[in-house]
Amino acid sequence: MQLQSLNQTQLQALERELAEQYQSFQAQNLKLDLTRGKPSSEQLSLSDALDGILAGNYKAEDGTDCRNYAILDGIPEIKRLGAAIMGLPVEQVLAGGNASLTLMYQTVQHALTIGFNGPDSAWQNEGKIKFACPVPGYDRHFTICEFFGIEMIPVAMTDTGPDMAALTELVSNDPSIKGVWCVPKYSNPTGIIYSDDVVKAMAELPKVAGANFKIFWDNAYAVHDLVSTPNPLANIFDYASQAGTDDAVLQFCSTSKVTHAGAGVAFLGASQANLASFIKGLSVSTIGPDKVNQLRHARFLPDMDALQAHMQKHAAILKPRFDMVLKYLNEDLANTGMGEWESPEGGYFIAFDTLPGLAKAVVKLAADAGVKLTPAGATFPYGKDPEDRNIRIAPSVPGLDELEKAMQIFVLSVKLASVRQALAA
Repeated sequence: MQLQSLNQTQLQALERELAEQYQSFQAQNLKLDLTRGKPSSEQLSLSDALDGILAGNYKAEDGTDCRNYAILDGIPEIKRLGAAIMGLPVEQVLAGGNASLTLMYQTVQHALTIGFNGPDSAWQNEGKIKFACPVPGYDRHFTICEFFGIEMIPVAMTDTGPDMAALTELVSNDPSIKGVWCVPKYSNPTGIIYSDDVVKAMAELPKVAGANFKIFWDNAYAVHDLVSTPNPLANIFDYASQAGTDDAVLQFCSTSKVTHAGAGVAFLGASQANLASFIKGLSVSTIGPDKVNQLRHARFLPDMDALQAHMQKHAAILKPRFDMVLKYLNEDLANTGMGEWESPEGGYFIAFDTLPGLAKAVVKLAADAGVKLTPAGATFPYGKDPEDRNIRIAPSVPGLDELEKAMQIFVLSVKLASVRQALAA
C-alpha cells in the first residue's frame, strides 16, 4: 500500500481503522522502553566471571601491584587488548577508567585549554571554536560541545559515511572549525560503516583544515558485530600515516558494551606526542586509573580470540532483537512511502526516518500508547532536527515479547501519523 496512491475516502477509512487499533493498545497501559542503547541484563551476565577472577593475585605481568598508585596510561596487558582492538602499537594506547565518554570530554578540554602542542596551540586562544558534526549523530558528542560553548555545524551523513565533499569544503573555508565527531563503525544511530574512501578522505582532512584540527574517532562498536563476516572498517591511522596527519587523530573505544557497562575499561589511541601531552595534563587530576579492574579485564579477555568469542555470545542475544525490529519495519512499512531505514550488521541502534515533519508526532503517539523512545531531535545538535524526521530505536534492553509489542505500536504510530498528515494536506 503506497500512501500517495490513496484518495481522501480511502485515507479516512484507513485512519479510522488505525485509530481503533491504537486505542486498543492504549487500553493495555503498557510501559515499554526503547530509549538507550544499554546492554540487557542477559548480556551483562556474560561477564559475571569478572567477579573473583583475580583470586587474590593483584600483580600485573610487569610486577606492578595493581592495588597501589601509579601507571597513568594503564597496565601493559590491558593496553595490548586496546591496541589490538584499535589496530595500533601499544605505545600509542592509553587505558583509563570506565567510560570512553570521559576520555572524549577530557581530550576536548585538553585541546581547548592546554593544547596538544603547547600552550600556543590551545583552541581557547583563537576565540570562537566550532565542530563539524555528522548528522544524525550521537547526542553525547553534542552535549560535550554544548557544555564547552563550541558551536556545532551539521554535516549530512550518507550511506558510506559523512558527506566528505561538503565536510572538506566546510573546514577548508573556516579555520575556526577545530574538530569533527565520528562514529565510524555501526555509526550511532544509522548503523553504517564508513567506506575506505571516506576514511582516507577523513585522514586527509587536517591538511586543509585550520591549525590544531582534531578528528575524534569514536570507535565505540569496533567489535560489536551481529554477523559472522562483517564488512571491515579501514584503519584511519594507516591513512593518517600516509598523509602525515597522525597528530590530528584521537581514537576512542571501551569495554562498556563488552563486559559490565558500568565497570569497564576505556582506551585512547593517539600519536605518541599527543599521548605524552595528554598524560602530562592527566597527571594533575589523578595518580592512576583503576588498575585492579584493568587486571580483571585482562585476565577475562587475554587476547582478541577471547574477545571475539565473547562478542559472539553478545551477538546471539542481540541479533534476534535487531531481526525483530527489522521484521516489523520490512513487513509493515516497506513500499508504503512512510519511512526509510538501514539494516545494520552490528552496533546498538536502528535509525528510522519518518516523512518530513513527523518524528515528534510519532514519538508522542508511541509514548501515549506506552512505548518510550529517544526524543525526536536528539540525534542532531541542540536537539533540532531541521526536517523532524529521525528517530533512534534501541532494541537491546527489552525481551523479545516486549520488543514485539513495542514494534507493533511503533509501526502503528508511524502509519497513523503519516495518514493524518496526508489527510491534513
